[in-house]
Amino acid sequence: MKNYRFWFVVGSQFLYGPEVLDTVAQRAEEMAAELSAVLPYPLDYQLTAKTNQEIAAIVKEANHDDTCAGVITWCHTFSPSKMWINGLSALQKPYCHFATQYNREIPNEEIDMDFMNLNQAAHGDREHGFIAARLRMPRKVIAGHWRDAAVQQRIGSWMKAAVGAAVSRDLKVMRFGDNMREVAVTEGDKVEVQTKLGWQVNTWAVGDLVREMSAVTEGEIDALMAEYEAGYTVATDKIDHIRYQAREEIAIKKMLDAEGCKAFANTFQDLYGMEQLPGLASQHLMAQGYGFGAEGDWKVAAMTAVMKAMGENGNGASAFMEDYTYHLVKGREYSLGAHMLEVCPSIAAGRPRIETHPLGIGMNEKDPARLVFEGREGDAIVVSLIDMGGRLRLICQDIHCVKPILPMPNLPVARVMWQAEPSLTTGVECWITAGGAHHTVLSYDVSAEQMRDWAAMMDIEFVHIGRDTTVEGLEHDLFLSDLAWKLK
Repeated sequence: MKNYRFWFVVGSQFLYGPEVLDTVAQRAEEMAAELSAVLPYPLDYQLTAKTNQEIAAIVKEANHDDTCAGVITWCHTFSPSKMWINGLSALQKPYCHFATQYNREIPNEEIDMDFMNLNQAAHGDREHGFIAARLRMPRKVIAGHWRDAAVQQRIGSWMKAAVGAAVSRDLKVMRFGDNMREVAVTEGDKVEVQTKLGWQVNTWAVGDLVREMSAVTEGEIDALMAEYEAGYTVATDKIDHIRYQAREEIAIKKMLDAEGCKAFANTFQDLYGMEQLPGLASQHLMAQGYGFGAEGDWKVAAMTAVMKAMGENGNGASAFMEDYTYHLVKGREYSLGAHMLEVCPSIAAGRPRIETHPLGIGMNEKDPARLVFEGREGDAIVVSLIDMGGRLRLICQDIHCVKPILPMPNLPVARVMWQAEPSLTTGVECWITAGGAHHTVLSYDVSAEQMRDWAAMMDIEFVHIGRDTTVEGLEHDLFLSDLAWKLK
């Protein structure tokens, strides 16, 4: 992933004279340096913008700098917003308006007209905010003192969403075969997705992968086996099955890296020439930051890669997931999420085990090796991107993951159990009403606010199911949203 940075552009004007402008620049440099020390990505002070030409020029530079993931603006003094029109109209990067001021308190003894001329953020930011509203710009507005930890956390959260947007626009997805036969939700308009989200989604033949697998050496497999043994507990004597997964992983990774792809999808219905569906192979690749989607679900593969990049240290605890079955005991309602083989170990509560078990569907000649573990406890979200025909909808639900209430000794897969907001049954009704898929991305690191910010940056619809959501309210919101998006 690129070494992303954010640009800090401060607004002012020549009216105040060189002494005030020097002070504004010094304070902006100080703020950027101090914030960079606590934010997840550096914040680079660029300039104090005073003219239309300066603003248009810095926006042009930002647009063409691949390491610039977004622009944060602040008006220390009063910056007439007409001079921002050309620049903001051309801005192609995520935009955050930071409404703050240098001083925390009004200084009772020092405040005079000179102080007022220098410290005008209270109305400078409002002038600046008007023009973005007038231009109908997608933006994030964050207000508060720049040294407050909560404010810094919100800026950092927005930064991660902006990095997700940058990763999305460069994302390539490798499909091995087509999607599972007759399944509707894994379909989608790949041209629309590339137009809106930047994803390049293309197909490579399974035969290409089989040929790459045949070229993998025993030495390469030995090296990867050592990685497996260091990170996981080997709980099977079928070592040849694990070695076969290693062969698959090495071949898949070589093909992904050669094509610049950060996500891939496959299907158990198209394994011609392969002995096992990639299980451990897919899981270990996800642990390295690659996205994955089963049954040819390229949308969830790409979303997994994007959300991993938005997480902690650029590869957070996000995983391909599927709702499998419910526990509907009154007062103890839970959803059990899992998949046949492919859940990322980044969400594991303990050390995963490598096991081999029969898989009754697909074209498997050997029992596929896979990682078996329980997901950890904690607040999380599940996310589904669906194609509504003419637009994309991102659905996000708040959940709380728990230690599975049953040991389930005969279920040889990675599994997560959670309580859904606002409740299991209402949550299911809302999810189905919104059209949410059975495949999701489950994330402990990415928040609903970040996904809302990401959706705004990508100009797609966002639906949030949370504690206060009702079926009636959601139906009403979806109806209004459907009308609004048809007018866009």
